Amino acid sequence: MNPNWKTGFEIELLAPRTLSRLDLADRIARARGGTVRRFFHPQSEPAQVKGKPSFENLTQGFEAFDAAGQPLARFVDDMTLQDGLNRQATPLPGWYRIITDDGRLMRLIVRHCDPEAPLSQVLTPAAALFGTKADAHASAMIKVSDDQGASIAIAAPLPGERERTCEIITPPLLDDQREALEFLLGEASASGFLLPLEGAVHIHFDAAPLRSAGVIVTLVTALSMHRDALRHLFDTNPHCRRLGAWPDQLQQLVANPDFRLLGWPAARKALATVGLEKYCDFNLVNLINETANKDTFEVRILPASLDTNSIVEKAEFIAALLHWSVERSGQPLAVPNTLTGLIAVLPLPPPVRQRWIERAGPKVAGKPLSDASRFR
Repeated sequence: MNPNWKTGFEIELLAPRTLSRLDLADRIARARGGTVRRFFHPQSEPAQVKGKPSFENLTQGFEAFDAAGQPLARFVDDMTLQDGLNRQATPLPGWYRIITDDGRLMRLIVRHCDPEAPLSQVLTPAAALFGTKADAHASAMIKVSDDQGASIAIAAPLPGERERTCEIITPPLLDDQREALEFLLGEASASGFLLPLEGAVHIHFDAAPLRSAGVIVTLVTALSMHRDALRHLFDTNPHCRRLGAWPDQLQQLVANPDFRLLGWPAARKALATVGLEKYCDFNLVNLINETANKDTFEVRILPASLDTNSIVEKAEFIAALLHWSVERSGQPLAVPNTLTGLIAVLPLPPPVRQRWIERAGPKVAGKPLSDASRFR
């Protein structure tokens, strides 16, 4: 058994005030003789406008490539990172975001507009699609409406030091996880990048081996039973946003003996009815939707870190839990009722397993979660 699992890492950081995520992307590309490509990074944020639950945002992302044109990492904004930013700071030249209230319009803009274009011109192709022209305002904002005057999108200078937020997103990695992270995090540390107060590490595991009702039953049961203990074990950041438990309907579904007997298409259909969302401790949405380019199981409870060893050992622990869930899928459900009992059956090297058991002992499992002193 390969102890690793094809895995992508998302590591949330904050640039020092003299730098931005573009500076880190440039530094990493130069270190490998490569180049940087700009792209639009989509995000959603709650809207303060009545009748509009959210606004869709496109912010500037940067992808670093090595000399052979292979991707090294992407560097993007993350709106959950707020603390430590000067919201009154003047926008830097060349930095902007695009806002719309419809995800379909956002995807149309991504397809037709050029992320390399300056603010004054970026929405010109979108306006052409609707037979109109982009309107420039004195505030440097650019607005596009259709021929009936309905708003399509707005491009505006990027406010409040948002260029400093930096989520590093790796390509899928298998046997080269440690080497890739040591390089990326080493360059970030050398540049003075910080751990955000609200920061986290998210790990995406290839979902292909998990497409089985039996695997889902075992995995969901184990993670639900030991959710609190795992949060203590991994030292989940109490300031991290957008975490939470699965809906009760999921527990009820996997507890039904008939669910375990379903083929994967029927199991996916059933899982889609229980109200799952992305923003929880363990994200099953991409797996259920088989999301293009992100068909993954995502773990979201890990704290922000610049320590490669800490990140990789947690990834290996979770990979062992996934391997165990796959191996147990055809057997009667039997999840140990303590975290130490669960760790004892995971396919980990004996010394590694013993270290995790010691960490999960009564003193460690009972510790309070990290306080703000660990973050800057």
